[in-house]
Amino acid sequence: MKIFSVALAAALMAAPAFAQKDTAQRLTAATEDLDAMMNASDKGIPQDLLGRATCVVVIPNLKKGGFIVGAEYGKGFFTCRKGSGVGWSAPGAVRISGGKFGLLIGGAETDVVMLVMNQSGMEHLLSDKFQLGGEASAAAGPLGRDASAMTDAEMHAEILTYSRSRGIFGGLDLAGAALTEDHDGNKALYGHDISNKEIATGTVRTPAEARPFVHTLDRLSSRK
Repeated sequence: MKIFSVALAAALMAAPAFAQKDTAQRLTAATEDLDAMMNASDKGIPQDLLGRATCVVVIPNLKKGGFIVGAEYGKGFFTCRKGSGVGWSAPGAVRISGGKFGLLIGGAETDVVMLVMNQSGMEHLLSDKFQLGGEASAAAGPLGRDASAMTDAEMHAEILTYSRSRGIFGGLDLAGAALTEDHDGNKALYGHDISNKEIATGTVRTPAEARPFVHTLDRLSSRK
């Protein structure tokens, strides 16, 4: 019993360190995915749409498989423009689950980027939980250097979704998927309980491990 108690205590003490490491690795993956999907030549996310986006969500390594109802498919981060319109907030943690994930290829992991295009979409994002295609209108986003080929549905969607799987880029149907605030992810990143609403104010200091993510978005969204 004593040996078990010691082992349990050691595991509990190590848990925060593992959570921090996992969060930092996910931030690195999110940064790499964002850069790749914006620089995919004529197959990437249109530059002018990123320039108009209110918030950006990146879910690296989204998984598809035989999950039970409510199982987590993936975790990632979002950031929103600061109130001044210049620069981006520190990132908040989110997780996504459910939905039909229309264009996922087999059982492969898929990287997902979502552009939140207006204030209404941002308000949904900052709620504790919302459903894509339910509370918030969503559409698979157009690909290419500009958004001139957008359909009416895409033009009026609150959130545009994109994917990359096995090197193939495309829009992604996430209808029915639930996006939820990841309280544990925020606690691991900031060292204390903090909500996505607090983070999105733009007054929260960006942690060192999250700076490459924010700096990459600054660079990508400021290109002409």
